[in-house]
This record gives sequence, C-alpha cells and structure tokens, in this order.
Amino acid sequence: MDKFIEIIKKFRPVDSIIIIGVIIALVVGFFTYKNFRQTADKQIEATSKISFQVFIRGVTLTGSEIPLSANEKTFISIRNVPYSDLDILNVKAERKKVVLPTVSNKKYLVVEDVSQANMYDITVTLTDTAKITKDGAVVGGNKIKMGLPITLEGKDYKFTGTVSDLKVMPETDDDNFHNSINTDDDVQ
Repeated sequence: MDKFIEIIKKFRPVDSIIIIGVIIALVVGFFTYKNFRQTADKQIEATSKISFQVFIRGVTLTGSEIPLSANEKTFISIRNVPYSDLDILNVKAERKKVVLPTVSNKKYLVVEDVSQANMYDITVTLTDTAKITKDGAVVGGNKIKMGLPITLEGKDYKFTGTVSDLKVMPETDDDNFHNSINTDDDVQ
C-alpha cells in the first residue's frame, strides 16, 4: 500500500490530464468502431447534381452587356471562403421596377423605374455536384440553402447575392438534367 501511495505522489496534474485524455480517446474510438457513433462520411446519403439560383439585387450596370452569360463559368465564394468554378445555366436580368397606382385605385401598374435606369436585379442559375445529407445539399463543405450569401466572381465582375432556389436532381444523364431546369427565361 505504501508503494501505491508513493507512486500516486509522483504523479503531477499534467500526467492525470494526459491519462484521462487517452482513456476518452479510446472510448470514442471503441464506440466509433462498433458503429454507435456516426462519422462524417457515414452521414452522406448520396451524391447528386443540384441547381441553385443566386439572386443579386441592385446591380448597377452602365455598359451595354451583362457580364454574366449562360454556358460560361463563374467562380463562387461561400461565406467569404473561395470554392470553385461553376457552370452558369441561365441568367435573367431585369431593370428595377416600381409599382404605380392607377386612377381608379383598383389596379396597379408595374413599370420600369426611370429614376434608376442602370439598376438591375439579376437571377443566375448555377449547377454543381453536391453531397446529399439529412440536412440538405453540401457544396464545398457548406450547406446550400435558401438565404445563403454567395459571391460570384469573374474577370470583370464581383457580385454578392443570396441563394433563392435549390433543386436536387435525381441521378439522370446530363441532357435530362439540363432540360429539367427552368431555363425558358433568357437574358433580357
């Protein structure tokens, strides 16, 4: 008993912290090995193509062209973290609108706002391959959900918008994927 007390006196608080840490690591490893605890790779249910729309509000463009166009690539950053080049499927740009009442006050007119002639709202449809989890689609380590701020960047533009729509496509060929996305609105 005296030897045991003598050994305990030689231990320092750092030694006990290290021993407790090793024991905790062994317990967590055991539970992971026996499948009582899920690791990150087991949470991925599938990998699928997704399309998502980024709405960019109030872009001032004084040139004759919109710098984004379909069938090109744009570099995106998610939450200020650079991710990758993604394919642009569709771009829809509309001038700012204003609602005006009519004389009868029963109907309203929606017309272009001439006071903001160079102000546009742009909707860009992008596509990528995402990991599908229980919580949704994951792209570049970030969950893609409506309201997520995204920056689109090219050689002559850098726009910040938010995800406004998300579609997870079932495993199909590329032709069916592109046809299933609503691309009937062209650049205006």
